[in-house]
Formats: sequence, structure tokens, C-alpha cells
Amino acid sequence: MNVVTQLRPEKVGTLTVTQLQPTIGAELGGIDLRIPLSDELRDEIKAAILKYKVVFFRDQDLDREQHLAFTKQFGPIYTPPYSANKPIDGAPGVHQVSAVEFTKREAEYNERFKDEIKEYYHSDTNWRLVPAWGAVLRAVDVPPFGGDTVWVDAGLAYRELPEDVKERLEGKFVTVDFRDALLKTGHDYPIVSHPAVRTHRETGEKILWVDFGKHPKILGLDNADSKELLEIVARQYSRPEFQVRFAWRPGSVAFWDNRAAVHYAVRNYGDYPRLLERLLIADEPLWADL
Repeated sequence: MNVVTQLRPEKVGTLTVTQLQPTIGAELGGIDLRIPLSDELRDEIKAAILKYKVVFFRDQDLDREQHLAFTKQFGPIYTPPYSANKPIDGAPGVHQVSAVEFTKREAEYNERFKDEIKEYYHSDTNWRLVPAWGAVLRAVDVPPFGGDTVWVDAGLAYRELPEDVKERLEGKFVTVDFRDALLKTGHDYPIVSHPAVRTHRETGEKILWVDFGKHPKILGLDNADSKELLEIVARQYSRPEFQVRFAWRPGSVAFWDNRAAVHYAVRNYGDYPRLLERLLIADEPLWADL
């Protein structure tokens, strides 16, 4: 007999937490993000992010300044060079995730990189030696259906790899090449590489960490072997049992640990001008300037 268990929110301090998948994703309720957080509530939210990798808030009537104020309570804002040159309404650090802008670049990108894996699972700012640790994404104009975002538990994805694949990835580094986009804004940064399997600094968890939006190549392998191993990683990311899928609605906010999950924007909404705004949180000062 099949037993269906209805999701029920749990009380954690002043928060209600509704877990969405066994290891990733939770909706947090009982909070108005417009109101400054107590230290206790801030720490409860951070603990939930470390546990669930990504958390979601519904029915939040946030404007841009309130979005900024909420995010700053978790650390300094990191302003990428591709948005720093164009502060939005005087608010540096706000990056617009715009379907209109993506469509303008999509055909050129697909033609230039037609031989690459087109899965686009990625993390943010990992073109730097030390990426932003967290990201807060707010719905601005979302379609009535479609346009979901998928997050992948990159720790579970690693643990469930076959042992022979883990051995092949051991000690390997993967390139992250974002120079084409950066140079267009007048910013230069060398091509970097990160361990394909890295250890999360706060949780100690091993993470399968590849960015398919920034031309990855596994160092020390020829092109064919690199692509074959990357295809295994891409298939692992795409397994639904490692994912949580979030349907955006007006007033929705997502907050994720950029070191623990990779994500994927589902582009199934036609020509709707989907628009979200994202803020990034810099890592601790010891690492953040790298």
C-alpha cells in the first residue's frame, strides 16, 4: 500500500519551515522580509540555508530598497563588474535577470559555443577565485506559468556518483571561463579553475561543482575525455531526485547557498518578458577580495 505524507510546516524558533524535498529546498514562513531581523531570526534563516541549500519565501511585498536591506543583514553585498557599471536607480549590486536581455544574446552564444554541453547548470560568480557565498533572488515580473528555477543538491549529486567516477574526478580541476562577458564591460579577470569536487567550508560536505554556463574543461584530460566526464556530471545534475523546482509567483523570493547548490533557469515561457532581481553576498573578508 502506498502511503502519501502531506507536507506540514515545522516551527523552528519564530520561523515555520516546510521541507520540500528530502535534502534540498524549504519554504520559510511566519516572517515579513521588510522588517529588520533580530540576530536570532537571522541566524535561524542562515541555519536553514545551510541545511536545505535553498529556501523560499512567498507573498513578500518587497521593493528594491527593502530587498537590499534584507540581504545586507547576511553580509556585504558583492557588486559584479557587469552590474557595477550600471547601478539600477542608484542601487549598485542589483543584477537584473532579464529574459529580454538573454534572448538578445542567445543566438550568438549558441552559435559560438555549439559544441558545448547545453545544460546551463551553474553557480554565480564562480569565475572568481572566491565566489559570493549567497544569493537572494526576487520576482519582479514573472509569467503566469512556466519560468521555474531548478536547484540541485550538489552534495547529494556527488555522493550518488558511481565510485569509479568519483575516482576519475579525484584531484581534478575544472576551468571557469567568463572572460568574454567580462571584457565586454571593460573588466578583465584570468580564467580560473576550481576543484571538480570541493569541500564546503562551513558544513564540510563534499560538493560536485561544475559550471556549464562558463565553458568548463577538466584540466589534465584531452578534449574527448573531458567532455565525456562532464557529460556524466551534467546527467547527474539533471536527475530529478537531486533537485527542487520552484514555481515563481508575484512576491516570491529565493535565498540559496551558492557554494552548495547549482541552479538552472527553465525557459519555457515564450516571449514573456520575465524579470527578476538578484543580490549577491560576499564571502568572509579573509577570502572575499580574491
